[in-house]
Amino acid sequence: MKESMDKQVAYLEYTNRENNFHHHGYSEDMMQFVYLKDGDLRSVEQTKKLMESGSAGHLSDNPVTNMLYLNICHITLCTRFAIEGGMDPEKAYNASDLFIRRGDKLKTYEEQAALRLEVTEYFTKQVATVKKAHVFSKPVVQCMDYIQYHLHEAILVTELADMVGLNESYLSVLFKREVGKNITEYVMDRRMEAAENMLSLSDFSVAEISDILHFSSYSHFARVFKKYYNDSPKRYRNAHYQTTIMRDKSL
Repeated sequence: MKESMDKQVAYLEYTNRENNFHHHGYSEDMMQFVYLKDGDLRSVEQTKKLMESGSAGHLSDNPVTNMLYLNICHITLCTRFAIEGGMDPEKAYNASDLFIRRGDKLKTYEEQAALRLEVTEYFTKQVATVKKAHVFSKPVVQCMDYIQYHLHEAILVTELADMVGLNESYLSVLFKREVGKNITEYVMDRRMEAAENMLSLSDFSVAEISDILHFSSYSHFARVFKKYYNDSPKRYRNAHYQTTIMRDKSL
């Protein structure tokens, strides 16, 4: 049986090469789930981008059935990463069951495609809600949302203050009182959380992750990361890369 499957896989690889078809890369695929686990709605953009790439798997000759099978895989991964992001497991599994049942009843490719985006958005928002479980004032919530979606850019307190219409000093005091840390510390916490996820779940190089998260240099990134996790980014990746996926496969 193993030899037969190996031959089938080899033949499929051959036909895919002949037809110039290849699956999208692992890192590209995983970024939607990295964003989801962070409660970052860029997950929806990434999911849409991958759907439109034409590089998804071919699981059925029927386009609607093929999309259904791909959606079941997507829902399963969204569920796992939402739980890792802090969503209540029972709620996540129940949502997964409901989405799969809905998908099973859909009749068109367009409905299946819309469902996948809805699934990504739902689980991402659930994680984002968990991460803001405490009761915060509107200006603080606005700042937290902005920070989460702009970790790849410079984030200045003056710009945040202008955005929420408050004096910079007052916003700083308000944020520290409600969140328990100042804005700069909070930004770094979110960047380190994103770095940890990307080191574990993506194929981006350590240097690329440093650039993506807007560190001035790799050495700065490495120093901060070691302060948070008592390890270098490279050693952390070697120890934790894809461990989340391996755990999921064992469920």
